[in-house]
Amino acid sequence: MTTSLAHPSAVIDEGAQIGEGCRIWHFVHICAGARIGKRVSLGQNVFVGNRASIGDGCKIQNNVSVYDGVTLEDDVFCGPSAVFTNVTNPRSHVERKEEYRTTLVKRGATLGANCTIVCGSTIGEFAFIGAGAVVNRDVPAYALVVGVPARQIGWMSAFGERLSLPLAGAATAECPHTGDRYVLSGEQVARCPANGPQGRSAPPERSNVHGIH
Repeated sequence: MTTSLAHPSAVIDEGAQIGEGCRIWHFVHICAGARIGKRVSLGQNVFVGNRASIGDGCKIQNNVSVYDGVTLEDDVFCGPSAVFTNVTNPRSHVERKEEYRTTLVKRGATLGANCTIVCGSTIGEFAFIGAGAVVNRDVPAYALVVGVPARQIGWMSAFGERLSLPLAGAATAECPHTGDRYVLSGEQVARCPANGPQGRSAPPERSNVHGIH
């Protein structure tokens, strides 16, 4: 069993659930109700709220706050200073803790440095959010989005390579690194793995989070 490693400056509140093999760096704060899976890396100055959930294999770079209502599935990458929100109309003098809106980032997605994910959005599996983008709506699986507000400009493979596909229609493309085939139908892309249901590009299945070690 591999225990998790936490820097002495990290604050981990009693009750936080942290899986095996995590790396928790300088000045991280993990609240009591947080759920964190196995092999997660939390960079310097990361905050994880009471009602936040982080799946196995995620990498959260420096200065990211994963607030209440945010769920990251397995193998999500959050670039430095990526931003989540949980209220759409905040006022300092109005209490809105009962109005938090949830955000879901699905398996394998990448959130680029300094991007902002407005609450209430769902980021699809293996989607790729460009650096500095502001996402204010759902993003399809494998979509590449950039800009303010974010707009889709292409598609990305699970390996992280841009695919030669139009934004909509009927077409196919192959990832040169894995051999996986990607099929565009309308405005959605599906992956056909080269080696069975998982394919070489898909991360392994993850188990549920465990208690702190």
